[in-house]
Amino acid sequence: MAQKDTKPSFCSYLRVSTLRQGKSGLGIEAQREAVSRFVRERGGKIIAPEYVEVESGKHNDRPELAKAIKRCRLTGATLVVAKLDRLSRNAAFLMTLRDSGVNFVAADLPEANTMTVGVMAVVAQHEREAISARTKAALAAARARGKVLGGLRDNAPDIARFQKQAVRAVQDKALAAAEDRRDVIEALAGEGLSMNAMAARLNDASVRTSRGGAWTATAVKRTMTRLEISAA
Repeated sequence: MAQKDTKPSFCSYLRVSTLRQGKSGLGIEAQREAVSRFVRERGGKIIAPEYVEVESGKHNDRPELAKAIKRCRLTGATLVVAKLDRLSRNAAFLMTLRDSGVNFVAADLPEANTMTVGVMAVVAQHEREAISARTKAALAAARARGKVLGGLRDNAPDIARFQKQAVRAVQDKALAAAEDRRDVIEALAGEGLSMNAMAARLNDASVRTSRGGAWTATAVKRTMTRLEISAA
């Protein structure tokens, strides 16, 4: 029986701010070396693939960051970046990290983590909360005008309200976890594999279940049902 690898796993995310830098590799090699050294000193390993973001400071979309976070969710790896100093001024990056639910570390600031990032994002969050407050005020004004809004009515019993909210939260979380795994499960299903074979392939690829455990045929079937994926 093969011995289980106990080395901590890391997923590398590198970033350059211009297309020219991305094509030339300027800055990437230095980041890659910093990340490799950091992981090596901690006795860890970097799992493939490496994610490199080439973007302008004018845009907030981070497709490669989203992919790296998804990979961390699937494998339980820790997201590692080379430098937090410039990224710490980017609200979109910080908020994405804060809400991702994955472990995070920066090679140039090892003491930083998702909690630290949350603090860094306070200013950006303030504006989000201000928008939320304005939205709630608008909804309250709509109710005052007699407009019927969706969801539970204000006079619904508190226990029933909380129960429905709790059930919905669990369902949403389960569906989100399943969606993270849709691509890989659809690919396996397309190969016409049995549930047991699919479970074995997922375990070999270090993809975890939504609860962080190993895959079984039952878990595969449940996820496929939730995603409405049919066996080939």
